[in-house]
Amino acid sequence: MSQIRQSTTVDVAIIGGGLVGASLACALGGAMAAERELADERTPLRVAIIEPQPLPSSAEANAYQPSFDARASAIAYGSRRHFERLGVWSAMATEASAIRHIHVSERGRLGTTRLHASELGVEALGYVIPNAWMGRALHARLESLPIDWRCPARVESLETESGGYRLVLDSGEVIHAGLTVLADGGRSGFKERLGIESDHHSYEQTALIANVEVSRAHGGWAFERFTREGPMALLPLGGRRMELVWTHRQGAFDETLALSDGAFLERLQRAFGDRAGRFRRVGQRHTYPLSLITARETIRPHLAILGNAAHALHPVAGQGFNLALRGVMDLAGAIDAARADGVAAGDPRTLASFEARRTADTHRIVRFSDGLIRLFGIDHAALGPARAAGLVGLNALGPLRRTLARHAMGIER
Repeated sequence: MSQIRQSTTVDVAIIGGGLVGASLACALGGAMAAERELADERTPLRVAIIEPQPLPSSAEANAYQPSFDARASAIAYGSRRHFERLGVWSAMATEASAIRHIHVSERGRLGTTRLHASELGVEALGYVIPNAWMGRALHARLESLPIDWRCPARVESLETESGGYRLVLDSGEVIHAGLTVLADGGRSGFKERLGIESDHHSYEQTALIANVEVSRAHGGWAFERFTREGPMALLPLGGRRMELVWTHRQGAFDETLALSDGAFLERLQRAFGDRAGRFRRVGQRHTYPLSLITARETIRPHLAILGNAAHALHPVAGQGFNLALRGVMDLAGAIDAARADGVAAGDPRTLASFEARRTADTHRIVRFSDGLIRLFGIDHAALGPARAAGLVGLNALGPLRRTLARHAMGIER
């Protein structure tokens, strides 16, 4: 990767080199590399990415060993297709665990729904991949692309100027960007400094994340189970490991976190049942509060917002990162189409095209994930049997079940 000089002008500056920012850089860098091979006469796109966290060294990357406690993300089959286009899937696949079956149930009710990859003619409904490995695959790909990279580096100030934004880094370097992309997960505070407000709805729930070991091979099954306390999910990992996502009402986890590993596993067994076998081991337990956060603006002239900075969802159904990745691909597509017409990346017409691509998909996924939480979170005697009947009916109606699965997989919008 080339280095940024003291003062640099770029077409696109990406703030945040995590999974979302790195994916966008790969999409734009891949297009630039293709243009070079085709001897495209357009002026090459100039892209810079700024990331405050240091990357692992080449030796560390080559010595990667999966950790029992590594956090992981579920990606849909459609996201695999996007990663294939970015040229990173073959690397990611070495640590990916396939989700071949999904079992959805409600505790205390007989109704269930099962989804199978074979019904849809694909090898997997999705995959579970350690976040660190996804990041390394993306960063390794960036090494071969014509991207200006600053890492570790932090954007100290972000101000509008004629034709874009002026970014000042902690090193004193200045970047003039025609388009600035906030892909920082909302952690930098730039969204708020720019006066972009967000709608915030607390679910008054906390998610506990941990890896567990089960007594029998999971066979590629993922489980989504709704309980009175909140939804819980088990996702397949390597060997007999599974990632647990367990939600409770706020404050209800204090006692659970204080339990010994053995007592915690006993409580988990009672809550989940025996469908996945017996829980034998648990790793580090982490918790975080759950909210639905949606930015009221995701574009401005010369500015776009992606990922959690644009929309943070409840983890039910695992749609957050998949939605963000579709946003990445849509922004890259809008930029490529605009450049073909001689329009700049940060031009309002480019960003309007991007927003038009994203609006329906974003609203649909937000409604879907939020609706699930609201539906299964209502503790009413009349709704329990209705929900159970709905799960039974959905399982029986093959075409409807498969249509919903294709939407969840990111194959259809």
